[in-house]
Amino acid sequence: MGRIAVIGAGMGAMAAAARLAVAGHRVVVYERTDTYGGAVRRFERDGFAFDTGPGLLPVPAVYRDLFVKTGKRPLEECVELVQVDPSAGHVFADGTRVSLPNASRAGVLAALDEALGDGAGTRWGEFLVRAREAWDRARRPLLEEPLWPNWTVLAEREPYPSVAHKKLLRTRRATTLAEIAAWELRDTRLTALLESHALAYGLDPRTAPASAAVLPYMDHAFGTWYVRGGIRELARAMYERCLERRVEFRFATAVERIVEKDGRVVGVELSRERSAAAGAESGPGAPGSGSGSGSGSGSDSGSDSDSGELFEQADFVVAGVAPDALDGLVGGAALRGADEVPARRGGASRLTVLLALRGARPAGTAHRTVVHSADRDGELARLFGEHPGVPAAPTVVVHRPDDPALVPDAEHEAVTLTVTVPSGAEVSEEDVERVLDAAERALPDLRDRLLWHEVRTPADIAEATGAAGGAVPAPALAAADGRLLRPSNSTRIGGLFAAGGWAHPGGGLPHAGMSGALVTGLIVEGPEFQGSQ
Repeated sequence: MGRIAVIGAGMGAMAAAARLAVAGHRVVVYERTDTYGGAVRRFERDGFAFDTGPGLLPVPAVYRDLFVKTGKRPLEECVELVQVDPSAGHVFADGTRVSLPNASRAGVLAALDEALGDGAGTRWGEFLVRAREAWDRARRPLLEEPLWPNWTVLAEREPYPSVAHKKLLRTRRATTLAEIAAWELRDTRLTALLESHALAYGLDPRTAPASAAVLPYMDHAFGTWYVRGGIRELARAMYERCLERRVEFRFATAVERIVEKDGRVVGVELSRERSAAAGAESGPGAPGSGSGSGSGSGSDSGSDSDSGELFEQADFVVAGVAPDALDGLVGGAALRGADEVPARRGGASRLTVLLALRGARPAGTAHRTVVHSADRDGELARLFGEHPGVPAAPTVVVHRPDDPALVPDAEHEAVTLTVTVPSGAEVSEEDVERVLDAAERALPDLRDRLLWHEVRTPADIAEATGAAGGAVPAPALAAADGRLLRPSNSTRIGGLFAAGGWAHPGGGLPHAGMSGALVTGLIVEGPEFQGSQ
């Protein structure tokens, strides 16, 4: 049994903490803020409640497995999962609308044919077949195995298959999502549908590899799910599962340095002042608190009177923080990167507008509607060009959950608008007004019903997660010379591991849960760990 320090209480870090505790380790989680969940937060006001991070749960099997492996109560006894149907509504630039059923191939194809014209469903269906082939080729090494030194196989090999070209009597292989759209879908609305999956993760479809086709495929194959009460309820269930496994949490406690000796971690140093404050203000097991400062349960503590730091011994350290933050904790590059997988930093962020509306949610309203940009080229230029900023005509995702827990009564509605923006983007009132203008294409009575709104910017995400500019990591993707892979969970320092969206296999709720499983395997089984079976 080892002593394990986990830095951060994000979803990937908590997934690792719960699994490691079940394996017999003594685990202490140090979180610099006053609560758990990382980017999975909640905002409440006047009886309204909103998720300020992810709004839906793809691939719930990842968390089902976690709860099965860490306790007696399965996921469905800890939270209420609801399959969202339709999966999404779409409002295209030309005014065309379509509602896509959840996890129904035949239903999706029929809906596309009816809305976009005969042949649209067939082309999308053929694309999904090829996307499945890419998924089957890349799934295990990309998601279920540690990232081994031969990662270049993933970097160099495009798993998306070649397509026969009838006129040229040969095959050709798309290398980007934009090429898939141009060569195979041949409809600006299908293009928008495909590219919206990349934009949701801050990926430029013009440069995102064709392997990004797995993103819409995952939605299609595994369905789209909502957690009753909001995704924050999933974070709560994760936190409570950790407590059940005797994981100790120290909130409002910053790790100042990861201490190593002879190339291996030996512990962490904490700020004396912040640790004392956390101990004085908190009670055992409560969110926003730990169980006091000092040695904790079974950990060895000491102090350095010159530096004013508290030292806590650890046999292993799991870091659920962004690369720049981790480098600062070790005084240099920790993630395997320069001669291996590039330690990709930065990325896009999110602008979120929370709407409190008078009036009941209309029956039959889609939980999620994507309002596509009327100026695709202008949007991509503002997101990924030389002068990044909030697009003048953004793609807006409108979340309208049918959930009484989020509103003061049945005569009100809580709506969340989400827009991809560059990390570090400054948001003006004019930007917010343009987001509201776009959202009115899906919610025409928005301004008449609006009681108030709250805005969450990249700066708010940075404060919650510690990621520079509020960057939100994208899932790892194969091909593209490895530039969309994430660094391995093991690091250059013995006993130090990385979990969460900034490490393999990348961002997103399912991937965060997978990272926790991979870190646990590497610590429990050692370098011979081959991944889930």
